Amino acid sequence: MFKEKILAVILAGGKGGRLGLLTDNKAKPVMPFGGTYRLIDFALSNCVNSRISDVWVIEQYELHSLNEHLANGRPWDLDRTNGGLQVLPPFENDSDKDGFADGNADAIYRHIDFISEFNPDILLVLSADHVYKMDFRDAIETHLQKKSSVTMVTTRLPKGESASRFGVVETGKNGRIKKFDYKPDKPENDLVVTEMFVYDARLLIKTLKHLKEKKEKIKDYGHELLPHLVEQGNAFEHRLIGYWNDVGTIESYWRTQMNLLNEKERLFFDDDDWRILTLAVQRVPAFIYSSAAVKNSLISSGCRISGTVARSVLSAGVTVEKGAEISDSIVLPNAVIEKGVKLRRIIVDSEVRVTAKRAAQIEEARGKDTNAIIVVGKRKVQNANDIEN
Repeated sequence: MFKEKILAVILAGGKGGRLGLLTDNKAKPVMPFGGTYRLIDFALSNCVNSRISDVWVIEQYELHSLNEHLANGRPWDLDRTNGGLQVLPPFENDSDKDGFADGNADAIYRHIDFISEFNPDILLVLSADHVYKMDFRDAIETHLQKKSSVTMVTTRLPKGESASRFGVVETGKNGRIKKFDYKPDKPENDLVVTEMFVYDARLLIKTLKHLKEKKEKIKDYGHELLPHLVEQGNAFEHRLIGYWNDVGTIESYWRTQMNLLNEKERLFFDDDDWRILTLAVQRVPAFIYSSAAVKNSLISSGCRISGTVARSVLSAGVTVEKGAEISDSIVLPNAVIEKGVKLRRIIVDSEVRVTAKRAAQIEEARGKDTNAIIVVGKRKVQNANDIEN
């Protein structure tokens, strides 16, 4: 293990507006994924598997739902007397009366005194809305070898996916980052930042204070912080070759989970040596009734299936009544699909009961676009195209 003192900070305060009504009443980091997990589980589990024991979570939006899931760090063995999980909620100070950050770099700056007091050598900054598997020690090793001010974990996007939602980098010899474009309208390449960063902690603190003196506000790290560090000439990349997906939009949230159903691929989290941990409610096993037909799907505990389910992901406690048909869909915890309802390319939110009347609203929202992804909430129905445009 490293002799340097390492602190991991997970930014979990975003509202998740691109997920539409799915995040109206819950923080994006606790969105269900793969039937069993929550999005923040991946960052936390990767920290634990990487033997990083000091993990702080910066909260903001709907923090009660997030705190309930974090459970003081117990599921990840981070409920410790010394070190472990520490939760940082919004707070007021003399210059700020609402406590809410204006972006991810501002979120770090607002807690700069606490970070300075902890006095880490290395600050590992992570997002809470990506699905991936990574040993952070590899990136830290790269960072130390290069004596970098910041090491950005990068990856190539899959063919056909736009890089305009990400920070795009151009690298030179030895992995040095020559150019950084934040969410460009016309990306010059497909090499993007995964929102995993290894910082020289003291230099980061000094830089944030310098930027604050120059500008009234600090926002996202892509606006001021990273361009400044790249300009200084000591920013490097660490290339991630393994599994990584951003699930910050309805389309990517749906597509990533549909990809889990590829029978030719092993589930990336099916690894006894690198377990993804979560807080799971104790439930009875799923029950598949004799009237049911289930094919190529992930079915979680507590489900009651009497209808037809194909190429779908069902979270815990879902009920599919006799005569109901679900395909190419994601159903979140404790939802009920009533008899006779047919769903295709749908995301059903938690606790929602889909009736024949609601099914008619779904088709109205879909319109002529038969491939549209429709999100069904308790009070309204949304077409994903309307959310992301």
